[in-house]
Amino acid sequence: MDKVEILNQYEQIKAMADPRRLEILRFLMSEPASLTQLGARLGQHPARVRHHIKKLEIAGLIEVSGSTLTRGATEIFYRAKAGAYLIQQMVKPLDDRKRTIIFSGSHDLAIEQLSLALSAHINLVSFPVGSLDGLISLRQGFCHIAGSHLLDTNGEYNVPYVQRLLPDCSVAMVTLAFREQGLILAKGNPKGIRDLADLTHPEVFFINRQPGSGTRLWLDMQLKRLGISTSEIRGYDKAVGTHTEIAMTIQSGLADAGIGLQASAKNLGMDFIPLFNERYDLTMMNDQSTFLTPLLDYLQTRVYRNEMSRLSGYDSTHTGEQIIQ
Repeated sequence: MDKVEILNQYEQIKAMADPRRLEILRFLMSEPASLTQLGARLGQHPARVRHHIKKLEIAGLIEVSGSTLTRGATEIFYRAKAGAYLIQQMVKPLDDRKRTIIFSGSHDLAIEQLSLALSAHINLVSFPVGSLDGLISLRQGFCHIAGSHLLDTNGEYNVPYVQRLLPDCSVAMVTLAFREQGLILAKGNPKGIRDLADLTHPEVFFINRQPGSGTRLWLDMQLKRLGISTSEIRGYDKAVGTHTEIAMTIQSGLADAGIGLQASAKNLGMDFIPLFNERYDLTMMNDQSTFLTPLLDYLQTRVYRNEMSRLSGYDSTHTGEQIIQ
């Protein structure tokens, strides 16, 4: 079985930054090849390919796999050292005046508010990858704090997922907010959509959230409960990364419906049918608690709660409450 090699050395990442070398590496991950074969695939003379091969060899990304004797000439074959490569390097701003906090996880409008409110003292960088990938990023050390709204089959939010994904980690979890989600629809709801079952109508085009997002997991759970196949929903396989993108896609006329935040629908003047209220939590490693104190303290302020309450469908009653410590 081919392995995945994790790259964190500058020279390796630099070698892959050249698009021609990256293309060669991808060929050699598929199967061994000689300079002649690579030249033919790239439309370049083998002598030009040799330069890139040497760079990849020096970086430790490829190796010689064998050779053949063809018409009296030895032809060397190369192959990649791994079946896939994962680049792990975080580049953060260099600014002694501000601390940089990396947020990863589910897209949230209150996090955007938080970033603006703290911008004078904290650089809060958001990486919206979905709830599941946010927790995985936290485990791998790619972020300081992860946001999630994952509903478990037992009806509990987030805690079961954290216990499964980070069983050996000392973590803390606090509630950011309760949020209203539902069907975001074109203004006036011209397709007459009332519930999830109406998404199967052949004239309705749906826009989805990405796999691993809490919204997508909730939808899949409900469709299964209702006995609706995803193949019955036009556009189910078309996904975007944020609630705002859902609303913008519908506003532009490229879709008729999507699942998203009430606040995102209201911000763009879309129609909205509420479906569920959820708890959105922030998870962090306990050894980062001192570093994150300014952010966590601000969650407790009346100023922030009042700001959040201006977001349609948000409830800040439990903001800052500790779920896991």
